[in-house]
Amino acid sequence: MNVFVETYGCQMNEYDTELIRAILGKEGFAFIKDELAADVVMLNTCAIRENAHRKVYGRVHEIHHAREGKPVLVGILGCMATNLRKELFENRGLKIDFIAGPDSYKHLPDLIRTAAATGEKPFDLTLSEFETYSDVYPAREKGVNAWIAVMRGCNNFCTFCVVPYTRGRERSRTVENVVGEAARLAAEGFRQITLLGQNVNSYHSEGKDFADLLEAVSRVKGIERIRFTSPHPKDFPDRVLDVVANNPKVCKQIHLPLQAGNNRVLGLMDRTYTKEEFLELAAKIKAKIPGVTLSTDVIAGFPTETDAEFEETLDVLEQIRFHSAFTFKYSERKGTIASRQHPDDVPEAIKTERAVRLTDIQRRITLERNKEHVGRTQPVMIEAIGTAKSGEETQGRTDGNTIVILPGTGYTPGEIIPVRITAATVSVLKGEAATEAACPA
Repeated sequence: MNVFVETYGCQMNEYDTELIRAILGKEGFAFIKDELAADVVMLNTCAIRENAHRKVYGRVHEIHHAREGKPVLVGILGCMATNLRKELFENRGLKIDFIAGPDSYKHLPDLIRTAAATGEKPFDLTLSEFETYSDVYPAREKGVNAWIAVMRGCNNFCTFCVVPYTRGRERSRTVENVVGEAARLAAEGFRQITLLGQNVNSYHSEGKDFADLLEAVSRVKGIERIRFTSPHPKDFPDRVLDVVANNPKVCKQIHLPLQAGNNRVLGLMDRTYTKEEFLELAAKIKAKIPGVTLSTDVIAGFPTETDAEFEETLDVLEQIRFHSAFTFKYSERKGTIASRQHPDDVPEAIKTERAVRLTDIQRRITLERNKEHVGRTQPVMIEAIGTAKSGEETQGRTDGNTIVILPGTGYTPGEIIPVRITAATVSVLKGEAATEAACPA
């Protein structure tokens, strides 16, 4: 059978899609990029993004409409499958043939064959205490960066989040297993890896912690840069910060989710830290890692959040001056603690106004941060050649993960070159290859 898969949401979903390709590929399924030619169309869904379920419902209708009555099997995978199984199957207008949750991808071949042979609607939404897919080597497309999920699940029951219910509890792969995957990636030409986990700071396996894992992966020959996401502010070990500060292969970039800047709201979210503790942690990170790039997540309009409380969130943005931020309007998710205990009472218009203010302030700060690079020489890893319409530009990234655009195409993906930054916008830096050595960040 020919299979087409579409992926929504986070990097973990991207990685899961690579696992799915490997699992089905071994069973004789062929992945194609032409949706209309596929016998099976799968949507690997996200339950985090706002209105994700509406987008998926709309896509299912689009898939069937485009076929003009020709048969196709449609499967829903991922977090939304686990969270909304009943609604998906009971929606009579939604033609879905099979469903699989994040821990059930090894069963996909049987689910697809059963759906094709019997017309039944099989599903597997088991939440495993042990499944890490450590025995599956993902089927990736060639590139510079590769994701590696070092752990799955989450033990932090933030009241707004469905992840513990859709991906289960935390379990980690062994250091040796992750290092083995990194070595295979290096042999295939990948030069950067990003280690994934819902809270990588909680990683532990056979007495080893996340700092040990970072050091072990950094010893893999051929891997030049290591990134990770996401850590939780509640437990940021000094050993991890020391590795980031002192290991030249570990990028001086940390994603530090804030979510809110008011202590009462943070308490309702069950984030387990205060505004003051967050500010103290950010200051410690900056002191330990000079030039560090910080990014964050912020939710606007959590239930009962007042205007004054929201202003505290803006104050934190101004104090820390994150290099970038992902901002979201609060959207209730079925099954979460917040959906049961905190009625979604902030009017949509106010949520929108707050989200716009967050975005505007962060865009200003990001532009100011980016302009700080102008005139400096940065080490840039080349990612893509011929990115302009004319095909005469090259794209790379700084250690801090900011996109850099260079004129010309005489580069090799994966190489790191010194680049003098000549201009900056909110979204990218522009520069030219330099002969002088680059500063480290």
